[in-house]
Amino acid sequence: MAIDRKSRSLIGMLHIPALPGTPGHEAGINQIIDHACAEATTLASLGYHSLLLENMHDLPYLKSAVGPEIVACMTMVAAAVARETNLPLGIQILAAANREALAVAHAASLAFIRAEGFVFGHLADEGYIESCAGPLLRYRKQIDAQAIRIFCDIKKKHASHAITADLSLAETARAAEFFRAEGLIVTGTETGQAPMLEDLIAVRETSTLPLAVGSGVSSENIASFLEIADAVIVGSALKQNGDWTKPIDPARAARLAEASQIAS
Repeated sequence: MAIDRKSRSLIGMLHIPALPGTPGHEAGINQIIDHACAEATTLASLGYHSLLLENMHDLPYLKSAVGPEIVACMTMVAAAVARETNLPLGIQILAAANREALAVAHAASLAFIRAEGFVFGHLADEGYIESCAGPLLRYRKQIDAQAIRIFCDIKKKHASHAITADLSLAETARAAEFFRAEGLIVTGTETGQAPMLEDLIAVRETSTLPLAVGSGVSSENIASFLEIADAVIVGSALKQNGDWTKPIDPARAARLAEASQIAS
């Protein structure tokens, strides 16, 4: 179970160390795999329902594509984590490398990808991100990866949406559903920033798709979010001092798991 209607899923982020060729790269691939598997085991033991791999330490990010070294390493990490736990596992490859994420997910038998720029273009840190629904779904068909579900951010964080200012979040959600997305993710304006409840409600009332909160979830607000959304994706709040760059803090992760169970 990753994101389904009324599932109340708790999805833990695995921010893997910087990969080869990126400015922050230091650890060898075996160290990277061991790190990801250790954190996955911790979250699984605490009752998390699903996990999401992300190359967040690879900054500054490339735009809409990454090299074969990133795809190869992400596939190795994903396959190892999938063997380590029985939890549904998803992947996001920054920035907006959705085709590569889908290839990794197919090769490693993952459950889903988190896609940026699925509908409507936007201006991100990396530059202008084109919408990708048409090419991405055709690629999924070509490689026979229809089992991999696509959950997409709408009006995502770390981006300017001035070019689509005349389109509400609800209208964007309708467009994503029309273009065959299989789940929607709503965020605040940046990592660690929670979305507004009224935004979640607007999307909930507009779309029949599963809905997830994609940023700013904490043990204090998780109950409010799970009254509206079907899932929460938790990253920063799991980490030492709430800092996404730090390792997972088991005590903080446990508090979130407990709060989600109370909410359910």
